Amino acid sequence: MNQHSFAMQTRATPEVLERVLRVTRHRGFQIQSMQVDEIDNRQALRIRLTVYSERPISLLLNQLNKLIDVAQINELCTDQQQKWA
Repeated sequence: MNQHSFAMQTRATPEVLERVLRVTRHRGFQIQSMQVDEIDNRQALRIRLTVYSERPISLLLNQLNKLIDVAQINELCTDQQQKWA
């Protein structure tokens, strides 16, 4: 299984975490760790996820980018690269 880490910035809406988790599950990725921090005076969230799957990470990132509340996604690391961006 491949492990991938990425960070995303979203609007701080009540349903954003549910949407992120649903898309992650529907695309066949399992969450290993998740960290959520409020930023910009509670107007936005920074979500850091580490997921694993045999599927390409682009399948997940492309779908997360389509969510209305997602402003930005940055891939941090994969287990194959072992190099932080």
